[in-house]
Amino acid sequence: MTFAETTLARFERETAKYPADQRQSAVMACLAIVQQEQGWVSPEAEAALGAYLGMAPIAVHEVTTFYNMYNQQPVGRFKLNICTNLPCQLRDGQTALDHVCGRLGVEPYGTTADGVFTVQPCECLGACADAPVMLVNDRQMLSYMDASRLDELVDALRAHAAKEGA
Repeated sequence: MTFAETTLARFERETAKYPADQRQSAVMACLAIVQQEQGWVSPEAEAALGAYLGMAPIAVHEVTTFYNMYNQQPVGRFKLNICTNLPCQLRDGQTALDHVCGRLGVEPYGTTADGVFTVQPCECLGACADAPVMLVNDRQMLSYMDASRLDELVDALRAHAAKEGA
């Protein structure tokens, strides 16, 4: 796999932030770029990024698999991560996950047949007092996600996707 020149330019901006012998420090930023451009981080992208940064592909893979923000398979247009760590569990985090999965007809880590939603449990998002919490597309955190708020979110995202022709 080869990256586009625009991608390589973005990588260069990230690696320039570190001394030349520490280019590997930019691995997380470069993985985020790959995911932003391709939607997920494939094994081929990990290997190509490793070659670019002078890292073994397994070292890149270790970073990809350690953090749940990197998609290791294609995901839907909207990735819904619902916290199932203990504080959220105690305040209906599992119930929230089960509700969304039931509403969308998918299992955890599943993607809807139309490719609009992927639903995943996730680890602590650091807003335990606001449980249950969730993240949409790794960017927008939402708190106090009871069944009615989850339904409103799903409806709004589905309408947005339909409007844009997803």
